[in-house]
Amino acid sequence: MTITQAKNRARRPVTLSIPVLPELQAVIDQTPTGNLAFLVTQFGKPFTPDGFGNWFRKRCDEAGLPNCSAHGLRKAGAAIAAENGATERQLMAIFGWSTMKEAARYTKAARQKVLAASGMKLLRPDQNPNETVPLFPTQGDGGTKSLPKPLKNKG
Repeated sequence: MTITQAKNRARRPVTLSIPVLPELQAVIDQTPTGNLAFLVTQFGKPFTPDGFGNWFRKRCDEAGLPNCSAHGLRKAGAAIAAENGATERQLMAIFGWSTMKEAARYTKAARQKVLAASGMKLLRPDQNPNETVPLFPTQGDGGTKSLPKPLKNKG
């Protein structure tokens, strides 16, 4: 699919060529056609950007999803892609961003989640079952601190 983003199209148009996911293609295949716009009003006219946002917001409210929005879906897509390992350049290509700043926001958040998840196991007391290490060094003779030899767990 090749599209030109509406945002900034008069000053600096951004044209994207992106593959259509099979799930979207299935929906497109089952949707009545005959209009050049994908999204049309009940009167068969293309939505305005504000009109679509308002329509989508109402549908979300009706579905019991008051914190959802069309832009939120875009953000969720970027977050999912980043959490699945998309690079900043890949996010830029998918979402049409011209600088790395926006893409970096999503990859940074995704890395933080992955690092936190992998680090949490290090907080568990049983993470190293073969060795017991005291939390604080003990005081040895002569006033110097020395670490005791590790005790082996029996069991």
